[in-house]
Amino acid sequence: MTAGPAQNKFTARVSALARRIGMPAVVLLAALAFDLVFVTDAAFDDTGPRGIDLLLFPGIFAMVFCALWARKRAAVAAVAASVVLVAYTLVVRYFDIPTYSSVLAHLSITEVVAGVEVLFYAARRARPGVAFAVISGLVLATLTAVSGRYYSGSESNGTMAQAMLFGGILLGGTLVFAIPGRDRTPDPKRDKKLQQLQKLNKLVMGQWPLIGMLGIALILEFGFTYSSGAHGFPILVCSIVAAIIAVAAPRRPADAMVALTAVMLLSALVTPFLRLRYDYPTPGGVPGTQIVAGMGLVVTLVRAVGLSKALPRIAGLSTVVAVACVLNTKRPTPTLMTDPDDIAGLAVAAVLLLGISVAVGLALRSRDSERTQVIQSAISDAQTSERMALARELHDVVAHHVTGIVVQAQAAKMMGEKNPQVAVEAMGRIEDAGVEALAAMRRLVRSMRGDAPAGSSEFSEQATTDLAADLRTLIERSNHGVKTSMKLELPSNVPHEVGRSALRLVQESLTNVGKHASGAKEALVIAEVTGNELHLQVTDDGREPQRRPAGGSGGYGLIGMRERVALLHGRLSAGRAPGGGWRVEAWLPLEGEE
Repeated sequence: MTAGPAQNKFTARVSALARRIGMPAVVLLAALAFDLVFVTDAAFDDTGPRGIDLLLFPGIFAMVFCALWARKRAAVAAVAASVVLVAYTLVVRYFDIPTYSSVLAHLSITEVVAGVEVLFYAARRARPGVAFAVISGLVLATLTAVSGRYYSGSESNGTMAQAMLFGGILLGGTLVFAIPGRDRTPDPKRDKKLQQLQKLNKLVMGQWPLIGMLGIALILEFGFTYSSGAHGFPILVCSIVAAIIAVAAPRRPADAMVALTAVMLLSALVTPFLRLRYDYPTPGGVPGTQIVAGMGLVVTLVRAVGLSKALPRIAGLSTVVAVACVLNTKRPTPTLMTDPDDIAGLAVAAVLLLGISVAVGLALRSRDSERTQVIQSAISDAQTSERMALARELHDVVAHHVTGIVVQAQAAKMMGEKNPQVAVEAMGRIEDAGVEALAAMRRLVRSMRGDAPAGSSEFSEQATTDLAADLRTLIERSNHGVKTSMKLELPSNVPHEVGRSALRLVQESLTNVGKHASGAKEALVIAEVTGNELHLQVTDDGREPQRRPAGGSGGYGLIGMRERVALLHGRLSAGRAPGGGWRVEAWLPLEGEE
């Protein structure tokens, strides 16, 4: 049961590492790891002098250094790479070191990858004239290495024409990606190209495991093409197209499956006419790159649309694979494969690979569904929290001012006939409370529009680090109509979040005094620190109301207070005091819980 989360955690760490060091460095290190294994194995085989192949490593590591250096000093690194290629070609000739071919003849995979990265950074970052010069030098150095690295008695691993063809593909593809990012001046067309490149980069980052496997398969197919004397070049082109389709498939997976099926069918029909021998292996009649592309596309399609909708297109791809198997398994003669035992063995292997692909696609689809549910739940929780915060602010702030207005209006109504001066003074206080209520409403609207954070309001915006001063200001500006005294014994270092919640609790308690404390003459606010807790107490000497509270009662005051206290892991007590009146007490921890 723990394998899934552990695997997800490992994948997340790998992805984070890849983002931190950059995809070019990841590809370079992967190529280096391959060469370390391959060259070390070749050094201790029975072919040639024992250990002579290890002399390739200094040149390989030098190219790796140049590729890493190119990220900071592209032009200098390009010159250094050219020098390394030419100098190490002389070393290879002098010591008669055996070489092997990857994409380019007599060059290791690491040297090719490092050269492409140096070329990319030089084209992207160097000045135009300098870039042209160093890139030209790098191309000439590469041609020198391809033509000059051989040892006595070795067979040619490829012609110069083949090297120029494949090298031209690498050069053109690299420049196509590098040049659009050179210009830094504002240009709408350039911005559009950059957006497209960003989308491509996002696609590549999401498909990096598939790209890695396709890259290895393509490198091997390049070597097979050299060995076949370029007879397999049409198959190599089909494999390159299949790899591109598989990587771009997440955008339109259903159409991509149709395109890949067509490419693989073309490859299967062309192969018998190329008279390929076993130096260009095609497992089960299908090139390795196309097998990897097909498996990756099945995963993408099942992940995107589900198994039931993907079945028709998967069936079409399977039919093409079966045709390729019958046509191209037996080579070099164009003899159809009709042996039932051979067909059964290949069918079992094909079903196994297809089952693995479908299972991976379903697992990723399930993970995507769970992730979507988690995101939706998080959004729903955030919206609920935002609504609750706004509801508390509406109740605590606006209701506080409106209650003061109602209390003052009732006092003016009762005393207006006996003492008009009292009514005039009450009208002034009503005007002040109305202005404050309007300002509070505007602040609340700002928070709802996103101009201010939810939960900010009159006192939370004006709150300082001195809670005692803030409480004095709050009590002096209250309009609940009851004389209020205070007893404050507070340090100056009360945490800000605790102080804001304390202001809210006192404000709501005083609002309730004006609404519910019938006949109250005096209220008392106590705020003190006991141990590691802030103790708040608001009491009044009123009696239980015999009439409807001023402004009515929505019943949300205590709810909001309990929510605020619960957020700080504190305690709240509210009820009738033993000696009469109402008492609200709260204990708020000054140190957060772990």
